[in-house]
Amino acid sequence: MTDILIRDATTDDIPALHRLIESAYRGEASRAGWTTEADLLAGQRTDPDDLASILADPAQAMLTAWRGEALLGCILIADRGEGTGYFGMLSVSPTLQGGGLGRRMVEAAHAALAERFGARRVRISVFPQRETLIAWYRRLGYEPTGETLPFPYGDPRFGLPLRDDLHFIVLERALA
Repeated sequence: MTDILIRDATTDDIPALHRLIESAYRGEASRAGWTTEADLLAGQRTDPDDLASILADPAQAMLTAWRGEALLGCILIADRGEGTGYFGMLSVSPTLQGGGLGRRMVEAAHAALAERFGARRVRISVFPQRETLIAWYRRLGYEPTGETLPFPYGDPRFGLPLRDDLHFIVLERALA
């Protein structure tokens, strides 16, 4: 994985970002990896307008991983204020999952959050039904805070729920 370049996304990357994120989270293609949400949600995970808004916001960024011209992974980082960073939308091409790129993207996110936003801790939000993913984050040092966040039912920009018990749990870890 030494031939992978991690850099900030630009607006020119939006079509590739959109394809990657959708392939990692939704539909049959996402089932090739272990991060699929296809059993929880149908519809879209994001859209080009949402990605453009993220890239235009100075308190957010998308880090991307490239091998040549191929986008392999991405992760959203955001400043939540008071020394708290956030990451989400961690996406790795489904056929490459399990090879260490996700961990590398999280490490890049931690470094960028500390450097750019002065973050001393990072929070993430995960569906409690994603037990394998939660276990992976716990191995990376994340612990549940006891907080929950509601799922935005009724807003199809976030997906079409396939069940009525969706919400997020919040996990957090300190940055070194």
